[in-house]
Parts: sequence; C-alpha cells; structure tokens
Amino acid sequence: MSRANSTTEIFADETRRLAALHALALLDSEPEREYDALVTLAAEMLDCPTALLTLVDSERLWIKAAAGGERGEISRDIGMCAYTICNKDPLVIEDLSCDPRFTRNPLVAPSDGARFYAGAPIHAIDGHGERHAIGTICVIDTVPRSLNDAGRAALLNLATLAETTIAARAAANRAITIAITADQQAAALVRQDRIFRQAERMAAIGSWRVSLDDNHLEWSEGVYHIYGLPVGDLPDMATAMDFYPANARDALTMALDRAIESGAPFDLEVDFTTVQGEPRRVRVLGERECNDDTPVALVGVFQDVTERHALETTLRRSADTDALTGIANRAAFDRALDAAMARSRANATPLLLALLDLDGFKAINDTLGHTAGDDVLRGVGRVLREPWLKDSFVARLGGDEFAVLVEHPALAAMPSQVCARLQDALRFPVALNGLAMVSAGTVGIAALEPDCLSIRDFVHRADTVLYKAKRARVGERRRSDRRNAA
Repeated sequence: MSRANSTTEIFADETRRLAALHALALLDSEPEREYDALVTLAAEMLDCPTALLTLVDSERLWIKAAAGGERGEISRDIGMCAYTICNKDPLVIEDLSCDPRFTRNPLVAPSDGARFYAGAPIHAIDGHGERHAIGTICVIDTVPRSLNDAGRAALLNLATLAETTIAARAAANRAITIAITADQQAAALVRQDRIFRQAERMAAIGSWRVSLDDNHLEWSEGVYHIYGLPVGDLPDMATAMDFYPANARDALTMALDRAIESGAPFDLEVDFTTVQGEPRRVRVLGERECNDDTPVALVGVFQDVTERHALETTLRRSADTDALTGIANRAAFDRALDAAMARSRANATPLLLALLDLDGFKAINDTLGHTAGDDVLRGVGRVLREPWLKDSFVARLGGDEFAVLVEHPALAAMPSQVCARLQDALRFPVALNGLAMVSAGTVGIAALEPDCLSIRDFVHRADTVLYKAKRARVGERRRSDRRNAA
C-alpha cells in the first residue's frame, strides 16, 4: 500500500470515529449520574485518587465525568487518553515521568503531577454498524505504581459497563423521542415504527403510555417481552403494578403521581418480577403528555437492565471485599461503622466494636512461609463468618488486623463473653510440609458510649483495650516462660 493510500485510510477512519462520537451528543453535556457513579466505582476499585471518563474529540479531550478531578476539557496533544484509543487492551504506564512520550508533559509535574496512568478504550457503534473507539475510562495517581491482572480485568469490565450505558442512553433517547412524537407524525409511522422496533431489540426496551382519564395502557412489543406476556395480552394498570415488590411499587406510584401533578419527568431503577416469576431489574422513564396544555397521558420507556445491574453490583462488591479472606475491606468497614453508630444513636441500641490482632503471625510467616500465613488469614475470615456472631459486620482492616461490629442485642449485652469466644475461635492449628504451629489472637472490645463523638474516638477506645490486652498476654507468656525455665 502506498503512503498516500495509507494516509487517506487513516483520515477516513478518524472522520468516521468523530462522526460516531458526535452522534452521541455527549460532548459538552451536563453531568449524568450513571457516568459519575461509574468513575467513582473505578476510583474505589483500583484505589486511585482520580478516575475519569473522557471523550477524544479532534483537538481536545472532553472529561465527561470525574472522581477526584474536574470536568471540562484539555488539549488532545497532552492527554494520555489519545494514545489509549489506539489500543485494544488497557494502556498502563507505571511511571509517566519515565515514558519518553510524557517526560515533558505539563500534566506530569515533578512534585504533585500525574505519575501513574491506566486506561481502557470505550467504543460506540455508528449508524453503519462499525465499532469505533470514542473515549476512555482511566485512573490516575500522583505516585508510580503497577496494575495486576485483576486490575486490568476490572478496567475492561468498567469499559464494557460504560459502553453499555452509552448504548442504552442513545437507544433510550431515540425510543422516547419516537414514543412522544408518534401521534404527531402519522405520515412517517411505518418507518418510525420499524426503527423503534430495532432500537427495542438492541437495547431490551419498550415504550408505554397510560391515559389519565381511564388508566388505559398501551405497550410496545418490548414491554410485553420484558413482562413475559404474549403480545396483545394487555393487563389493566393495577395488575401491571402487581409485578413490582411493595417498595418498588410505592416508589413508582409516587413518581407517577408527581409527574401527573407537576409535570416532573422521572427516571427510576427498581426490582421487578416477570410472569414466570423471574426476578429482574428494570429502568422506568416517563413524562407527562399534554394536549393544548391539558395533561392527557403519561408516556415513557421501560428497559430491562438486569445484566448491567448485576455487573455493576459485582464490581461494587469486589471494591468492598478483601480478596484473600472474602470479608469486607477497610473502606467498607469505615462506611459500615459510620452507619452503625448513627443507627445506635438514633434507636438507642447497643453497639460493640471488637478489634482483633493475630499473635505471632510474623513467626508463622517466617517459619512456615507466606502460604501458611495466607491460610491463617483465610481461616480467620471463616471464623468471623460463623453463625454465633449473628450476622455481625466483619472486616479485614489490613495485615493481620480484623474488626467486628456487633449490633445484635443479645450479643451486645455480653461483651466479655463475646471477647472470650472470639479469642478462643482465633486459636486453630496451621501446618505445612510437616511443620505445625497454632494461630492465636488478641481481642479488644469496646461499647459505644455517649462520649464517643466520632469514628476515631470509638476506634481509639477499642484499640486502647486491645493494646492493654496484648501487653497482659505478653506479660503472662513471660511469667510462664520463667516458670518453665525454673
């Protein structure tokens, strides 16, 4: 291929890519909760202070959503994301200051600038069915670091979630436009109906309309499919609402009433059950339809978002879970402790905080190896999930430190017994290659008192008890050693 032909092909690809990007109407748009939630999740999962969702325009990078940063735009020439869209796999730069492409980049400053970058490309499908990289989801840190295989997989999953969200947004916008204007465009009904059916199949959505005078329902084929009903077997409004659990039904009823009274549009995600009894997650959008300023109906879109919701839930659960033990991590513990303290104060109920520290854990690692040490940590995770703790919140705070939040009234009423039972449970044997040792731990437990005004106060109180208990156990071991020596 000649150089001229190669240049022409690259220019054509960029032209089509930009056309696909501009068709989404995402550039220079207002913040949207789906994308804000996505970058927040990315920052939490990959433990980076900054996460961005960017769109790569011809001469600029538009930051659609930012966690730990600012929305807006920067020059495409200095952005790392312009390189990411050329890759199929995530682009990971462990130290930007050592990469010749970015050593003189103004974003990579010696003191507080960007040093680590990891991004995955986000794609969109254009009107010809071609897939184009339109932007990235990326994380940035001010210190050099690496990204393991699990992190790369998480970044790709987040990119898939972003692509699904963008596609669903585009399809929903097209579908709602068609639904609202259908009666006014009778001449184009056949063509628009064909486009709408294609959009429904692509995005698992359907349109609905309910008349305000008689509650008469109208559904497109997509709604029947989501309900699991044959096309034409239309229920009345009351029966249609019975497929939602009580809390979801109440939320949807309030949104419908508010739309009728004030004209406020609504956008809800709620649980739902099909005719066949299958639990699903659906998104319901709606707004008021007027005739000469008189409200006559509510119209909207109904979408099955079960798969996206499940992926999002899995990613969020991964962000809150300690990978080795399978229990909560430090970030999840901090949120749970804050919520538990608020409940305790609001309801005047007891709350215990137990801090656990393994004794001799370094000796197990040094003697039996890190594999045995990991077995000990996993064993503690299993111990803290035993039924007698009655669904207490348990977490690994880091290293060989663990925490338990006890809210059950019967358990919270006997802190000494809980402390003793936890210490007994932490004693279990561990062996490797013919060598055996016994794991043990010390527990410090404290009750929430009125003078514990903050999380820090409460943790400090339990930590003080733990420290005293560890000193006592050390003293006891020394006395025992002297008696044995004698």
